[in-house]
Amino acid sequence: MKYYFTLQFKMLNRKITEFGLPPILGYLLGCCAFIGLSWYLFMKIELANYIYSFLGLSFLSLLTDIKRNDFLKSCFSDNQYYQVRLIENLLLVLPFVAFLILKNNWSIALGMLIISGLSTFLRTNNSLQFSIPTPFYKNPFEFTVGLRKTFFIFIGAYVLTYIAISVDNFNLGAFALGVTCFTTFSFYAEPEEDFFVWTFSRTPASFLLQKIKIALLSLTLLCLPILVSLGIAFPQFWRVLLIFQSLGYLYLVAVLLAKYSAFPRKISVPQGFLLAFGVWLPPLLVFIIPFFYKKSIQQLKQIL
Repeated sequence: MKYYFTLQFKMLNRKITEFGLPPILGYLLGCCAFIGLSWYLFMKIELANYIYSFLGLSFLSLLTDIKRNDFLKSCFSDNQYYQVRLIENLLLVLPFVAFLILKNNWSIALGMLIISGLSTFLRTNNSLQFSIPTPFYKNPFEFTVGLRKTFFIFIGAYVLTYIAISVDNFNLGAFALGVTCFTTFSFYAEPEEDFFVWTFSRTPASFLLQKIKIALLSLTLLCLPILVSLGIAFPQFWRVLLIFQSLGYLYLVAVLLAKYSAFPRKISVPQGFLLAFGVWLPPLLVFIIPFFYKKSIQQLKQIL
């Protein structure tokens, strides 16, 4: 059992190294990002404790896959298997529990620990046996594949929108809109095979323009129910909604161009830092987007 966790730790270090960061720096940045986002969530949303606990528990589904657990059962005895599951679950929710305790939400923190312990016995089939219909055509494969992988996140965002309207809390609705936008950014994290880009009979500029058009239209389709609902319920905040949505468009374009500026490789650490700066200081997008566009043209000229 000790060897299993040592191996998992080494694999995690290797992934951080492949991303271009020393493992220590990767852990430090991860902790800072986790604490910063947690504080921001609790500052902006009244029902943050419930949303926060839901987010923490949702990660447990990653450990309940039947194939993964069948593999663990083949490696360990029954007692060791349940010990491994329990330790993994506790390690996953521990940061959320610690922050909830820091915010004096003892009952919710205790509930998370109990649920994480009970989920030790839970096994689910995470590979769906049916295709979830999407409002997208075959061209935006990023959104088609991404939506099917993160389907429940969007359901959760729409439910949060309903709750925001019910309790007259615009900030909660704005958070749901932000979750929707930021989830779509992850659709462009992994580059496709260069062969699929090579098949396009377009110039690099035309290829990027088509990609951007499809991405913006797809994001609009996903955000439209939230925008319309919040616009009707909070008409005094329609300007804020337009600003939020416009920023979502700009960030999506920046992420898309960052992907192809490194293509066919993954987004590198310097490019990731540029995107992070753009998130914290949106005016920098005026310089970041043209920079990524120029680099994307250079990379795509080698393929198209």
